[in-house]
Amino acid sequence: MNSTVFLIACSAVLWLGYSVYGTRFEKFLGIDPARPTPAHTKHDGIDYVPAKHWLVLFGHHFSAIAGAGPIVGPAIAVAFWGWGPATLFVLAGSIFIGGIHDFGALFLSVRHDGNSIADVSQTLLSRTARLIFSWFILLALVVVVAVFVYLCSQTFLIQPKIVLPSLGLIPVAMLFGFLVYRRRVKVAAATTIGLALLVAMIFLGLVFPIALPQSWGMAAWVVVLLAYCAVASILPVNILLQPRDYLASYLLFFGIGAGFLGVFTANPKFTTPAYISWNSTEGAMWPMLFVTIACGAVSGFHALVSTGTSSKQISDEADIKRIGYGAMLVEAVVAIIAIIAVAAGFRDLGAFRAAMAKGGPIDAYGEGFGYITRFILGGYGSFIAITTLNAFILTTLDAATRITRYVLQELFGTLNRYAATLVIVIASGWVALSGNWQKIWPVFGSANQLIAALTLLVLSSWFLIQKKHIKFTFIPAVFMLLTTVTSLLVQLAAYFKGKDYFLLGVDIALMALAFAMVIDIYACFKRLKAY
Repeated sequence: MNSTVFLIACSAVLWLGYSVYGTRFEKFLGIDPARPTPAHTKHDGIDYVPAKHWLVLFGHHFSAIAGAGPIVGPAIAVAFWGWGPATLFVLAGSIFIGGIHDFGALFLSVRHDGNSIADVSQTLLSRTARLIFSWFILLALVVVVAVFVYLCSQTFLIQPKIVLPSLGLIPVAMLFGFLVYRRRVKVAAATTIGLALLVAMIFLGLVFPIALPQSWGMAAWVVVLLAYCAVASILPVNILLQPRDYLASYLLFFGIGAGFLGVFTANPKFTTPAYISWNSTEGAMWPMLFVTIACGAVSGFHALVSTGTSSKQISDEADIKRIGYGAMLVEAVVAIIAIIAVAAGFRDLGAFRAAMAKGGPIDAYGEGFGYITRFILGGYGSFIAITTLNAFILTTLDAATRITRYVLQELFGTLNRYAATLVIVIASGWVALSGNWQKIWPVFGSANQLIAALTLLVLSSWFLIQKKHIKFTFIPAVFMLLTTVTSLLVQLAAYFKGKDYFLLGVDIALMALAFAMVIDIYACFKRLKAY
């Protein structure tokens, strides 16, 4: 396969999806630019703050949802099932499932005072549904924070050159927020200053790597990162979280641009098979490929970002499509570039799998990206790829902490933001340092996709209440529900056979929560049909 033709074709498909299917859904929703958004009606200077420009919010939203997901998932899928099935699900999934899921969740939250999807489920379904959904989300997000803290700390230990640009972006972002929101500097001018300082940080990182001893370095970085999460969760959103994610998005835009130029200049040929087999050591293609790719096509975490932070900052309903649907399709572009990097960046499938076994999907992606961008970035391709990826792990990390704080405060109304943040930091720190995340993580992919299925069902319930048809959301919801429940059943059998009773219990608990939510949603559907 010619990588240039492949990239152009995939980009064209995604653009058509945005222009045609995304526009159809926008008209179906009834976007009203004249309707005030929660960022204005509930402005509090902390969580509800209208973004200065839609691009600023797009940067935050895109950075928060991207993380490592659209790179790790597709890389694993290419290794075990082939780049053909992985590509088909990235394209079809992002246009017909993930984009609709993100767009709809953001719109639903904007129309419900910027509340989380769990809180909205009480209004549409029942208090029981809200409690189930809230606990489901809380458990998933604590694991996300713990895992990303651990992985980021591990990367700091292995790659000390990325520490300075990763952490140095924090004061740079605060300067950007101060200039834009306090000094009224134009966004373009503040962006130029911020990006210039970010580039300086990257070069300083190469010259002054910050290396800590292996004996206590991991614990130290975990504490530092959790402290950052706590501060990011408490500070007004426009002071740190929003500007940091906005500036970090330019790193990924640079990575996308370098990837495009690398493909056009190097034009590497695919060296791994388009199709390997239906069955693999990771399981059957259905359902396991679909829960493995996750963020590159659809992710329940995106609904948590859409209804957690982005809905509280959007200034105009006219921007919902750009931010909700648009960011998902740009993330699909990242997944496509990741597929090219691993499918065309190695000598053959054996070399790619060897790189995966040695350093994991992130290192394998970095090596492949370095190869396809060798004429553009020289020998710095792999370093830039890992730096960019780590910046997005951090953006997902701070957004996840803030969203968990929102859900915890909604669940326990008496908790203030300081107490809620402390609970999250302590719980996540314990999971990260105890190593328990390694036991829970294998079922997280299914749990994440299950949140997406439940979100689509909640959206379908709201459309029924509004006397609208549900074809946009109900068919994807049923597909995702069947896929994730089947994956949990497959994993359940493996855990039972391997006598891993802890994961067996977690698996059963997830299915029980999903079953309870589905019963509640079914009862809602019956009530609505009676009217």
